[in-house]
Amino acid sequence: MSDRTNDKRKHEIRKFIASSGWADAQIESFPGDASSRRYFRLSRGADVAVLMDAPRGAEMPAEPEGASAADRAALGYNALARLAGPEPAAFACVSNELVIRGFSAPKILTADFDQGLLLLEDFGQGVYAKVIAADPQMEAPLYKAAVECLAEIYRSSFPALMCFRDASWRVRAYDEVALLTETHLFLDWYAADKGVDISDDARASWDDIWSGLFSVLSAHAPGLALRDFHAENLFWLPERASVAKVGLIDFQDGLFVHPAYDLVSFLEDARRDVSVDLVDPLISQFFDQAKLSDEPTFRRAYAVLGAQRNAKILGIFVRLAERDGKPSYRELIPRVHAHFVKNLSGAEFAPLRDWFAAHLPGELS
Repeated sequence: MSDRTNDKRKHEIRKFIASSGWADAQIESFPGDASSRRYFRLSRGADVAVLMDAPRGAEMPAEPEGASAADRAALGYNALARLAGPEPAAFACVSNELVIRGFSAPKILTADFDQGLLLLEDFGQGVYAKVIAADPQMEAPLYKAAVECLAEIYRSSFPALMCFRDASWRVRAYDEVALLTETHLFLDWYAADKGVDISDDARASWDDIWSGLFSVLSAHAPGLALRDFHAENLFWLPERASVAKVGLIDFQDGLFVHPAYDLVSFLEDARRDVSVDLVDPLISQFFDQAKLSDEPTFRRAYAVLGAQRNAKILGIFVRLAERDGKPSYRELIPRVHAHFVKNLSGAEFAPLRDWFAAHLPGELS
């Protein structure tokens, strides 16, 4: 961002803050994450709020209504993977629909969608990862609460067209185009980082194998997945009741998909090791509380979505390190790689293991 553009953005932010009644607030920036968005905490005496800065044009466009797969490919990765990209209305609309149903998503205090600026309710300092780091005995109760929340989200009815005031946002299905597109990050970035150029024939075989694996995802009805559900995107709000004790953020890219998606995202966290003795009971807890049937098939879908997600994350972390100048993400790769290797241990993954033996030998050892 040029100095002139940066000064212009600062002026827009100051104007928005003033128009929202927070002109005298102290402003503190949050550490950056993997997106183009920035966050600031505003404090004014005992009052606090969070400013989301999501400038329009900072990312490739989201998928427009009625776009074909070819249209999505022409628009780029955000449209292919069905990411919200530069559309702040996505966050506001999904948040509003969650709040209406009794979940703790940040309430939208004020919004300027044209400028890409939102003022949000502040959930405070109780980030799951930090609460557990300070008191490891809290891991089990916090994880059980979050899994109960996920099951309740799955059992809730959400419209595809979500609204906040005059804004609307269509939440789409996590279709095969999006699922496959995300696995391509592994080929384009992770494999390339290993010095391997994957041929067109190998890519076609990769896609065929994954398409076969994805067939298990139709065994259970889809539900809303927030799509980045992990311990640094959750807040512990013990003063609230029931599932509202779990504060939810970073859900603007949410889609409708098999109910195992957010569960495996949570339990196979890229940033922290979940206690091994908790994982299997938590999977069963979700299965029971979501009122699902056929647990063996559910667990196969869990493994497939874990493999898909971890393949994507391996590629994303290399991309963040190499393209975006964020080398610290490389430190997380060994944990994600371990998850990925474990995902691929089941019998249904034999064709994918054979693919690795032919094109990336030794990668799964």
